[in-house]
Amino acid sequence: MVFKRRDKLPWWKATLQFLWPKSGWSRAFQYVKHRVRRLPDPPHRIARGIFAGVFVTFSPFFGLHFFLAAGLAWIMRGNIVASLLATFVGNPVTFLAIGASSLQTGYFLLGIRNVPEFHEHGTLGTKFVDAGRDLKDNIWAMFTEARADWTRLDIFYDEVFFPYMVGGVIPGLISGIIAYYLSLPVIQAYQNRRKGRLKAKLDAFKEKAAEKKVKSKAKDSGVSGGPNV
Repeated sequence: MVFKRRDKLPWWKATLQFLWPKSGWSRAFQYVKHRVRRLPDPPHRIARGIFAGVFVTFSPFFGLHFFLAAGLAWIMRGNIVASLLATFVGNPVTFLAIGASSLQTGYFLLGIRNVPEFHEHGTLGTKFVDAGRDLKDNIWAMFTEARADWTRLDIFYDEVFFPYMVGGVIPGLISGIIAYYLSLPVIQAYQNRRKGRLKAKLDAFKEKAAEKKVKSKAKDSGVSGGPNV
């Protein structure tokens, strides 16, 4: 394969680089910011795309954030590329805060006073592991005589997924709106500066072309005005 690494990284190193990129999250953020600012679209459309990407990161549909962000940006007539880049807000550094705020909001909205995470079904991490195990075992049961059991997935849905999905709406909206109103003037200012620089370059080019034309005409008139032989 053309894009396959020659030196295959061990799993622990690949996981470490996913959690903390080689160039650091600061450099990655600068790259995303640079790409967003240079998108060839009106500022309000780019800002709508950013809103869509940030809002979607507060949903529990991991693995589908790109598709959801693109779909929401398309519905809002926002920039789809900006929405994809904005999903970078959801990364291993921020997912803990995003998940905690979404779950706590969901528990509050659903009237769950005693947070299930600290009770008989184990910790939040245990619920994720148990749900994954249930899913794997039940897929395997489709091809064997084993009996499917959805108990742990039901627990995961009731105590994690559904509260996360409901609770992610409010912090997602708040964060998306903040991202929209912060990014809009920045993008407008950047595009205006860029237009100014391009106009200055174009004016300088026209000025040089005009000077060249004047010199050419003066040279031609000097030659044509010379003595006849």
